[in-house]
Amino acid sequence: MTAPAERDGTLTRRAALAKARQSRRPSRLGRPAGATGGPDGPTARDAGFPALLRAVWEQARAAPDLAGAVDTLLTLAGHVPADIQLRALDVEAETALKVLAGRSWRGEGQGGGRAGDGAGTAFLGEIGLDTSGRVVVRVPSQGPLNAQADLVDGVLRVPWSEKDLAGYRTELARAAGRWQESAADCRRWLAQAGTDGRTALLEDLVEAALRTAPFVLYAGKRQYTNFRGPNTLTGKTLPPGHPDCALSSLAGLPLELWSDSDVLLVVCLTLLVRSAGYARIEEANGTQLTLDHVALLLERTRTAYNAASPALDPVPEPASHSVAELGELAGALAARRRDLMGSVQLYREIYGPLMHKIERVAGPVKSDAERLEAELCARLRERLPVTGDTLAELAAGLESSPGWLAGAHGAFGTGLESLVHETVCAAAAVFDADFAMSRGMRSLPALIRALRAGAYPEIAGWEIPHFFCCVVPSPDAARLFGGSAGRLADTAWAISSRMQYNSWHFLVGNLPKVPEIAARDHFVPPAIPDIAYYSDQHHNGHVAARVRFTVRSPQPVSVLGQRFNGFMDLRLLRCEGLPFDEQDLLAAHRTSAFVAGATTLAAGLVAGGTDIEVTAFDSAWHWNEIAG
Repeated sequence: MTAPAERDGTLTRRAALAKARQSRRPSRLGRPAGATGGPDGPTARDAGFPALLRAVWEQARAAPDLAGAVDTLLTLAGHVPADIQLRALDVEAETALKVLAGRSWRGEGQGGGRAGDGAGTAFLGEIGLDTSGRVVVRVPSQGPLNAQADLVDGVLRVPWSEKDLAGYRTELARAAGRWQESAADCRRWLAQAGTDGRTALLEDLVEAALRTAPFVLYAGKRQYTNFRGPNTLTGKTLPPGHPDCALSSLAGLPLELWSDSDVLLVVCLTLLVRSAGYARIEEANGTQLTLDHVALLLERTRTAYNAASPALDPVPEPASHSVAELGELAGALAARRRDLMGSVQLYREIYGPLMHKIERVAGPVKSDAERLEAELCARLRERLPVTGDTLAELAAGLESSPGWLAGAHGAFGTGLESLVHETVCAAAAVFDADFAMSRGMRSLPALIRALRAGAYPEIAGWEIPHFFCCVVPSPDAARLFGGSAGRLADTAWAISSRMQYNSWHFLVGNLPKVPEIAARDHFVPPAIPDIAYYSDQHHNGHVAARVRFTVRSPQPVSVLGQRFNGFMDLRLLRCEGLPFDEQDLLAAHRTSAFVAGATTLAAGLVAGGTDIEVTAFDSAWHWNEIAG
């Protein structure tokens, strides 16, 4: 006899568990998960970053002179700006490259890098590349690099002349003096903060490390990271309070026992956070934490903000690089940033190999972006009940008559689903992307019920299937996966699953920090778009899906009058060819704003009693749409 729950169509616990054990990969729907002998499309074990580093090293070895080899290493063969790598060097290595190759982030190198033939050699040094992508240098008084660093391969032997040694001694004395004074100033500032003040700083920085994407930072000879390898900061591996976390381990120590590196870590991170919140830390990713480096980052920001706000009094230049002066500058930049957010478009460039981000102020929308927008609007007018020549006009028309978002449209149960799908399809075509995608929440009614009840613990308990992501590949994207439509569908679903995770990861960052929210893993929701270069390096999913060049455009959605940052986004992906540019980003950001506006309107309809549920864009949907 059939159980009542089964007769009513409700899954019994046993049936639910059986379903949970089934694969959700499109090509294996209905089959037991984990039953195959191996992955369908395995990637090489050393694909991604290790392969890039090997290629960089081979190119550096083949360079005709030292200057060429150093430039190849510093830029990772054109994949990152040299400036990032130059600021990753400790005092000794920085000084050595300045003397030997004329390369310095300060712009004061001696120029004329050379490669001697060994004649007149006073010291035979080395230059190498370690497996984190950082240039390493053997200087006088140090042993061989292979005893100090995990090298990609061997080393380049670099002869030092007597003149080089003399220049190195002079420059090193200056650089070491700057570093020591920087550390001393930071220590004085921390002493003035007192025990309670230092405790508050450490607690805030632990929270920053927990709620921010992984980073790798240096202070002197020490590496601080919550990325891969031995972690030394709170993150996915080390929970808050773990004794291996450098920040947590300082909490009970008197300041006198803090190392100079620890002192620089705490003060420099504090200055960065004060200038723009936790996300600013990622703009120091892969570099040394010194007051001079923080001053450079803040000065570049000051120059950009002043240029973007000519009607306002300029943010003044600091009188020095002291902690006090840089603290004043950081506060002024944070205030100016808030002023700018409504009048200019900020975005970040992301250099994937080093996970380094650079904040930019976008210029005006030009003809390229206007052309993309016009083409996208034309496609949407053909497929949706909207009118207008611009996305703003389409949005205005939708706002005046949003009711169709709740009813069936085309092949979808709701107009909202149809709008998301058609916008993603249009974006994939217009932006010449290999994949386009947009994510969001499946049940706005459930969210609204929970918000009205203040049921924040319930929301914290929602899982990834509560969210969706519509992924649309280009018509010829199967070429990237051996011509297999099945592999393409599996890849699209893998991307969709990861984007659902992102929605899950960001949503609760908008909610009050009740204990259940504070305990739940989440990041600070993103608020500005970004362009990424060579993202197919570290993340295993990015390597497998060939995520090379991207645009990400997160948008807020208003639900019951509450702003949810990062509630949805539009992403564009190219697996090969040319990267996206600023005009692509500006047009994409207008596109994502159109979808976000529709989602806000849908939330308003739901708040008024209409039922809108997103049931499309699951694994079966992606299989049917892509593999047929």
